Amino acid sequence: QVQVVESGGGLVQAGGSLRLSCAASGRTFSDTAMGWFRQAPGKEREFVAAIGSGGNAYYADSVKGRFTISRDGAKNTGYLRMNSLKPEDSAVYYCAAGNWPYFKDYLYSYLGQGTQVTVSS
Repeated sequence: QVQVVESGGGLVQAGGSLRLSCAASGRTFSDTAMGWFRQAPGKEREFVAAIGSGGNAYYADSVKGRFTISRDGAKNTGYLRMNSLKPEDSAVYYCAAGNWPYFKDYLYSYLGQGTQVTVSS
């Protein structure tokens, strides 16, 4: 059974930075794709970023140039570095693991419980 657990969320001022972590257990992570999604109150969950097993990264237009997705296969951990945060980035952020860097969360095999990110203005 694979589990993915997010951490690193919190409260930050606009313009600040946070790094989210996604720890995966129960499977070799080096051949797994990973995605990050977020859901703000009253809104649908949306794609943020994804990275394939070969390292190819994809980003939503709203975060391109500010967020960086990465992975450390040896540690079975993925990361989402978020810079220049804006109040509209406030949401629960979810990590997903699967076979391909999909842009839809339901296509992933595993989804974490989420971590809250709040950006104050």
